[in-house]
Amino acid sequence: MAEDRHTPVLSLRDAQLRFGERVLWHGLDLDVEPGEFLAVLGPNGTGKTSLLKVLLGQHTLYRGTAEVNGRSVHTGNPAIGYIPQQRGIDQHTPMRGRDLVRMGIDGHRWGTGWPSRGRKQKVDELLDAVGAGSYADAPAGTLSGGELQRLRVAQALANDPSVLLCDEPLLSLDIHHQKIVAALLHEQRVTRNTAVVFVTHEINPILPYVDRVLYIVGGHFLVGTPAEVMTTESLSRLYGSPVEVVRVGGRLVVVGGEAECVDHHVHEDELVPDRGAI
Repeated sequence: MAEDRHTPVLSLRDAQLRFGERVLWHGLDLDVEPGEFLAVLGPNGTGKTSLLKVLLGQHTLYRGTAEVNGRSVHTGNPAIGYIPQQRGIDQHTPMRGRDLVRMGIDGHRWGTGWPSRGRKQKVDELLDAVGAGSYADAPAGTLSGGELQRLRVAQALANDPSVLLCDEPLLSLDIHHQKIVAALLHEQRVTRNTAVVFVTHEINPILPYVDRVLYIVGGHFLVGTPAEVMTTESLSRLYGSPVEVVRVGGRLVVVGGEAECVDHHVHEDELVPDRGAI
């Protein structure tokens, strides 16, 4: 039986995540539709990466529910493609570019999997889709940050996921490569109807593609279109102090009040969620 095309790809209801006494966010109701591009913004330590970990089944909500394609979240869900933060690879690694992409197909198996014509064709198609065919056989450790992120996008698309979870995928990339990766993700969601949940500190590189914004600050959040959320009035209410949103050279800049100093020192990977009774 085919899935109801109106079923949200992602759905959270009355969702609360907390680490001990510290509530990252609560009362979160959110549906993400097929092909939608959702940007997740906010200062460090407010629960952006932790939201992705909830959807990946790595964190458990304290209260509420989280579903992917109408089913409760769980680890190893092939309906989810995950693009981690940009990070380098040791220059001496024997792995090639295409080997990174193949891991998206064989990553759940022990080893790299037996070579096959079908698997090679799938990898070649993914490499072509992200424009990485020219360096597919180059040692991964010699590739630039932008080239590696293209490969990680291909890896995340290997199982034709319903949703791409992107954790700061533009971090440490120059503006040129930020635009390339952002446009690539947009192209994939248009051609494959894949939803994109994009965690970032910087909305400008993806602003042309964003349908809605989830902005999280101090346990509270705001959801809406960029025109609704990215305003002086909306963010001042969310931060609880004066914040100004200005356009400088066509870019959105958030300045003033607590926007520049809210809890930038806590890394979410250092925290353990309080599981509660759910």
